[in-house]
Amino acid sequence: MPFASALSEHPVASFATGEVAGAVLEALGERPDLVLLFVTAPHAGVLDEIAATVEAVLHPLALVGCAAASVVGTGREVEETPSVSLWAARLGPLVPVALRAHRSGDGWEFSGWPTGFPFDPGMVLLVADPYTFPVDEFLPVVDADLPGVPVVGGYASAARGPGGNRLVTGGRTIDEGAVGVVIGPGVEVATVVSQGCRPFGQPLTVTRSERNVIQELAGSPVMDQLIDQAQSGLPPEDLALLESGGLHVGLVVDEHRAEFGPGDFIVRTVVGIDQDSGALAVNDEVPLGTTLQFHLRDATSADHDLRLLLRGAEADGALLFTCNGRGSRLFDSPDHDAAALADAVGSVPNAGFFAAGEFGPVAGHNFLHGFTASMVLFRDRIGTTRR
Repeated sequence: MPFASALSEHPVASFATGEVAGAVLEALGERPDLVLLFVTAPHAGVLDEIAATVEAVLHPLALVGCAAASVVGTGREVEETPSVSLWAARLGPLVPVALRAHRSGDGWEFSGWPTGFPFDPGMVLLVADPYTFPVDEFLPVVDADLPGVPVVGGYASAARGPGGNRLVTGGRTIDEGAVGVVIGPGVEVATVVSQGCRPFGQPLTVTRSERNVIQELAGSPVMDQLIDQAQSGLPPEDLALLESGGLHVGLVVDEHRAEFGPGDFIVRTVVGIDQDSGALAVNDEVPLGTTLQFHLRDATSADHDLRLLLRGAEADGALLFTCNGRGSRLFDSPDHDAAALADAVGSVPNAGFFAAGEFGPVAGHNFLHGFTASMVLFRDRIGTTRR
């Protein structure tokens, strides 16, 4: 089952589009099942023309994409300079989706989600606008409708306000909602979600909380527990990292497990500390009784976590959705996540973008993440893996 990808950094959008469309056409031919198109912000203003050209040249069953701050190719990450990344595959049956979100009372309603599928879905690929589509509210809809099916993708990141992002659906663009495809059983899918953190101390039970504010852990003020665990178990360099903003918390996904390892936590960012009360606020609700463990994030931890998760991985094609806060903002060397993926699976066709929030499963449940690298590894069910 063929995959193909191409990346152009030509500053003129028409030339860049011709380069990537021609390369993919030569490698894969016309009428692939799925084509993904990602461009950086300098090309966002002509994304309609780029999408129409790709549609006319390749005639895919589904064309999906967006404009983003930075894009990904095979072993490469192009950050905030003109670039077009194109990826195509023949992967069997799929259903394109274009979704909208509407407020209804105190909640949300979603339109465009199919009521049934002509196959057993294997995964959902989703690209969304962060200002008009609440993915964290939509993921429970998918989990209820398609239990155990992973949702992978990211929030478009080319704009800083509503109406500025551009999503590709077919040969046109839209500025709200979400677009994607539901992929069937024609291809093997594996997901890798690297949250880039390492735990310290011991897991503790939340004994007092209110929405996203944690007041007590194991019956003691949360800051007392943090100070105790940090001073008793962290070396000086980690204490410095803690004080400079490296603190995160991991919330256990499945409380029924007897023991908890790194893959059992959904990592959340600390967004504030109340010095008077010692309460700690995070970017998610934390119900009473949740098991929590403190985590640290830095470049070394992120590199180790990603390479550990990719160990032994195999792929014929891949997609990478990595956080805007990674790349050169986190790592000393360029192309870190894309290069780590290529080191693990070889120079297989790869594409993706830097997201304003990443989607991917942890411990069998789909989540919206931050500072994360979320990947899809595709393998041909009837072919052999190219390494």
